[in-house]
Amino acid sequence: MNSSATRTAPQAAAASSGVHRIRDISITQHRLPLSPPFRASWDTRPRTHFDATIVRVTTDTGLTGVGSGDLMLGFHGHEHLFTGQDALALERHFRVLSNLDFHYGRCWPLDLALWDLAGRILGAPCWKLLGGLSSRVRAYASSGTLREPAELAEAAERYLALGFPALKLRFQRGDWRDDIRALEAVRNRVGGRLTLLVDCNQGWRMPWDTQSPWALKDALAVARELERLDVYWMEEPLHRSDHAGMRALRAATSVRIAGGEMTRQLHELRDLITGGCVDVVQPDCALAGGISGGRRIAMLAQDHHVTFTPHTWTNGMGVTANAHLAAGLADSPLLEFPFDPPEWTLERRDFPMQQPLRADAQGWIELGEAPGLGYSLDEERLQATRVG
Repeated sequence: MNSSATRTAPQAAAASSGVHRIRDISITQHRLPLSPPFRASWDTRPRTHFDATIVRVTTDTGLTGVGSGDLMLGFHGHEHLFTGQDALALERHFRVLSNLDFHYGRCWPLDLALWDLAGRILGAPCWKLLGGLSSRVRAYASSGTLREPAELAEAAERYLALGFPALKLRFQRGDWRDDIRALEAVRNRVGGRLTLLVDCNQGWRMPWDTQSPWALKDALAVARELERLDVYWMEEPLHRSDHAGMRALRAATSVRIAGGEMTRQLHELRDLITGGCVDVVQPDCALAGGISGGRRIAMLAQDHHVTFTPHTWTNGMGVTANAHLAAGLADSPLLEFPFDPPEWTLERRDFPMQQPLRADAQGWIELGEAPGLGYSLDEERLQATRVG
């Protein structure tokens, strides 16, 4: 049978014109109850639920791209800026989203959905559309809780057994000397078998947290201890606006300085790179710039010999989008993989997805050849967790 005979009228029209136009954009909110709660190191309030925003973009030919990330605040009422447009006009859509980002909230999940849709239209995975450099990226395990030293050392052994080459530990115990004691326990247990990273959590605060960030001399004292313990990078050691402090700290220590994880505007990330503030830049495409903006920052970082490795503390859909960017274009040596069982499991993190995103026995995230971003939604779970 001729396949064209079974096409709908819009599909046939799109096939003849080569244009897939955006017909509809839908946004749904979902909430997974957490019992026991997740006690994040950066949040003084135990988290009793985990929220996910799902954005779907559907064409007049019936294809759908999906993205997830921030709440899409302020997007309602602006759908008409996209409907009827060519789905593959990604640069045009990026410019509109940049304007919305200035006036409203972080609406970048739509950019992720558009890239997923583009891959489905073109029949290629996003890592290939981004440059095709690699189909995989090595994951580092990113913890989220503050454990006692002995317990943390035991957890590090488990990460090693799972094949992770590196582990990020959290500071924020109130006194950084207590944080160092926990780090020492891990280094004494694993020796040189595991690369250790430290997130100082000084760059930003939750709305209800009024604690002041470290000053330069505080951060420098910590850096001296991290040098002694052979830590690869210290993340967010100073407030996000303290560019002069970052430059001075970077010059004073052999530990790499990382930052930019919650930075909102691309020009702020540009200034971190061109201003010599960081050795490692960490934008999350689900929160800042989408894939379209992330690839700009990745190329700028490469030109300035700064390591690009995204922050990815969202759900598995956000992690997947960052993985495509890191693998296909940026040649990132490591990618953040949020995983801290039993409090933060893959099942909790990736509840919107049919299958959680996993790293293999050597710590690699393999992206494969599926079109777009390659994930599928668990529609039954999403229906059960839908709110609003």
